Amino acid sequence: MNATQKQTFTFISRTAPYGSNRPQLCLDTALAAAVFEQQVNYLFMEDGVYQLLKNQDAEAIHTKTIGRILETLNLYGIESIYVCKESLESRGLLLGDLVIESKLTNANELKTLLNSSDTVINL
Repeated sequence: MNATQKQTFTFISRTAPYGSNRPQLCLDTALAAAVFEQQVNYLFMEDGVYQLLKNQDAEAIHTKTIGRILETLNLYGIESIYVCKESLESRGLLLGDLVIESKLTNANELKTLLNSSDTVINL
């Protein structure tokens, strides 16, 4: 790969926002790829959709509220944010419940997204 060739990275965040370091690891890795001007897709599915909920307050567990950090993704050029339709609906959530604008994505669209990626990182 030469210095000007961009790769497409798709990051899949599947875990609840607190209780493990996986959401933060996914976020940090996505930001690192974006800093190096790579194309970044960020997909939230399964319990990962909870990371996107508005009005989170992690102060009681002495950690940063991940939703507030996710609001800054566009500052790093990460604008391709996807959320699994099935994951959102099965948890009784709506797009309006989310802290950042996300594209609701069905199973066929997810397959296309993953197949078009050079690298998929699943956390």
